[in-house]
Amino acid sequence: MLRALLSPSISPILLLLASNVFMTFAWYWHLRFKTLPLFTVILASWGLAFFEYCLAVPANRIGSQAWSPAELKTIQEVISLAVFSALYLRESLSLNQLVGFGLIALGAAFVFRR
Repeated sequence: MLRALLSPSISPILLLLASNVFMTFAWYWHLRFKTLPLFTVILASWGLAFFEYCLAVPANRIGSQAWSPAELKTIQEVISLAVFSALYLRESLSLNQLVGFGLIALGAAFVFRR
């Protein structure tokens, strides 16, 4: 089980999942605290982004053993959309958003089609 999680095809997905949690917070958390000064939220977001990079860079380095750069980017984007939807939106999705997300998923399927 542990060996499978550490494989070059699985570990990058787990690292990208964790990195996207940090990045989603780095990009969007401050929208809930609009009274904070802009410079403060920029510094805080940079701090969060540092941890995102500490996970994303190894994910891509390790993942390049099993995935192409286009596949890695697609994995990252699909994870980003899922993390954003789960952590930030916390609101009902409109039909337009669901269709848009579906089209993104369809595009991702084409990237992995062999």
